[in-house]
Amino acid sequence: MEAILRGLRTFHEKHEKLKHTVHTAWRYPLPKWGQYAMGCFYFTIPVVGGWYVMQWAISKSVDEIGEHGEKLQYKQLQGFGNKTIIDGKEQTVGAGGKFGGVHLAMSDLGTQERNKAMLEAMFARERRKRNKEKKGEKRLKEEEEQSSS
Repeated sequence: MEAILRGLRTFHEKHEKLKHTVHTAWRYPLPKWGQYAMGCFYFTIPVVGGWYVMQWAISKSVDEIGEHGEKLQYKQLQGFGNKTIIDGKEQTVGAGGKFGGVHLAMSDLGTQERNKAMLEAMFARERRKRNKEKKGEKRLKEEEEQSSS
């Protein structure tokens, strides 16, 4: 046991010496382009690393639940808002229910359907608006071409 502690202590001392050398003797002031390059490098590392972690998580998700959830035991959400299924029984959770806590947003199936219909209507309005703008831009280009010829 003493040998392990001595080895750890030696490793720690050597590591501290290396850190001191890197942060003092090897320091070299970078020009502006070098500072920019290093900033980009240090910014890119977590972005690329995060992308790879997300790809790994996506692949694990596909392995566990399938591409579109076909491996799921329950295909629909079990319980809504402050209702959940615990041990096969529907129970209330949140403030006033089991486990205490805050009031949760509640929406029953009817509210969800209304929200879905309103969202689809909003998307349809936006599509019509964009299509109208595109037609107007197209018409202006045609008029400009006719007037220039």
